[in-house]
Amino acid sequence: MAWRNPTPTVDVVVVRPGTPEAVLLIRRRNPPPGWALPGGFVDEGERLAVAARREVMEETGLEVELDALLHVYSDPTRDPRKHTMSTVYVGRVERDAAPVAGDDAADVLWVEVDTLRDALDLPTPSLHGAPLAFDHATILADWLHFRATGQRPPVSR
Repeated sequence: MAWRNPTPTVDVVVVRPGTPEAVLLIRRRNPPPGWALPGGFVDEGERLAVAARREVMEETGLEVELDALLHVYSDPTRDPRKHTMSTVYVGRVERDAAPVAGDDAADVLWVEVDTLRDALDLPTPSLHGAPLAFDHATILADWLHFRATGQRPPVSR
């Protein structure tokens, strides 16, 4: 019997503190195209928080301090390649952190919070002419709400 279970993934909303506060996005090297949060697949035997820190390091060269668990996203259509479920963390780096694209990232970009809000308000959320990949527009909107209110997304989502 073959089991067809969702595949566990992690994503991290990496925050650069200060004025202006910014969030780190990567431009994906591989399909599906677009801007995304640093993240990826959890390796067998790996704890989720370890996978989250590893993925940020592999894709951006940065060490991230994980501060909060935002939510688990499990919509079967969130990833066009297959059914995944992503545990999403919020983390921070030093103000002067200088990311470098690596692994699955073709580029990296600090996005100031006001610019992020504007991008999310577009009919198809995008930055610099490229869409936000997966369900990352939803995740980032949820993070903005969490940032403003301390409230996480509803469990029923």
